[in-house]
Amino acid sequence: MSKRTLVLGTEAACGTNAAGASTFGTATVVRLVNTGTTVRLVSVIDEVGGSTTIGTLSLPGGAVEHVEKQSSYAIFAAHAEVKGTKVGYTN
Repeated sequence: MSKRTLVLGTEAACGTNAAGASTFGTATVVRLVNTGTTVRLVSVIDEVGGSTTIGTLSLPGGAVEHVEKQSSYAIFAAHAEVKGTKVGYTN
């Protein structure tokens, strides 16, 4: 059975530093899209404004990725071209 994306929030540009990071409404799954053409670094941190990096990934231009995280973790990107939306999965 295929998974479908259940949209649970409004798409917004990612903050570009830890202070501007977002939990995307305490989402546990965030759909990210890089609307630009340049590869952008995406960071997951322990909390908004936090200094502990959980992990990072490079998101190519035009790419879409679903990131699973703890609800308190926050996401920011190297450029506001990366946008995120709180999502879930449905069958």
